[in-house]
Amino acid sequence: MKAKEINACATSHTKVDWHAVDWRAANRNVHRLQTRIVKATQEGRWGKVKTLQHLLTHSYSGKVLAVRRVTENQGKHTAGVDGEIWNTPAKKAKAVLSLRQRGYRPSPLRRIYIPKKSNPAKLRPLSIPTMIDRGMQALYLLALDPVAETMADPNSYGFRTGRSTADAIGQCFNALSRKDNAEWILEGDIKSCFDKISHKWLEANIPMDKTALRKWLKAGFIEKEAYYPTEEGMPQGGIASPVLANMTLDGMETELRKHFPPRQENKVNFVRYADDCAPRRLIEKGGSRAELYER
Repeated sequence: MKAKEINACATSHTKVDWHAVDWRAANRNVHRLQTRIVKATQEGRWGKVKTLQHLLTHSYSGKVLAVRRVTENQGKHTAGVDGEIWNTPAKKAKAVLSLRQRGYRPSPLRRIYIPKKSNPAKLRPLSIPTMIDRGMQALYLLALDPVAETMADPNSYGFRTGRSTADAIGQCFNALSRKDNAEWILEGDIKSCFDKISHKWLEANIPMDKTALRKWLKAGFIEKEAYYPTEEGMPQGGIASPVLANMTLDGMETELRKHFPPRQENKVNFVRYADDCAPRRLIEKGGSRAELYER
């Protein structure tokens, strides 16, 4: 790596002026590293991927973008167990310097329950990380997302950059609209998908910093002032959780193609939205991302 790039990525800042952040330069630096991560992933150079991810997660540019993400999304006013939110420029500037790997220890998640839109009588658990933990997840996600997108199933549409429910509906239409298409639809929905994913599998197969991943998975949660450890599954509410779930499920389409190669007599198509493999549901609902995601 050129010295100029190293200097651009290094976190040598001891003070941050939030109003003076050069966002164009930050985006350019992160995008450059992400592009190189994609290329290394395509070439199967996993040692290079790890090196580039390390540079990104330790970079000033990555850290300011991570803080901006968690302070501008819908959950920016929702605190974790520590009650802290980053709602001023001074707090945001301080947060950039707090995103440090050395000595980092995530807090337990705050467990809350919200009604399901498809069935308000049923509640869906959400586990809310603290702001510092959200910031760390957003930072590592900048380095993991290029790998996830490069390796993703072609017809996976849920919680992916540049994809939406409309794209999934469009693919369903393409697969079902002609007279010579298949006549049957198999709808699949993995029960308690987020709750049952193996921690051991994630640690062995997700190409990211294993120490950080293990800490998130084992953080546990607090409900009604009682602490509960987590031995399996991922929290719904964490920034990184949808990407980790998608990476767990990627490969389903490839496996399907092994058994049903794309030939005229097969007429087999695959469309996945998160853990839902449901062309019929996508067409019937035609709703928002949240509605399609409900179980």
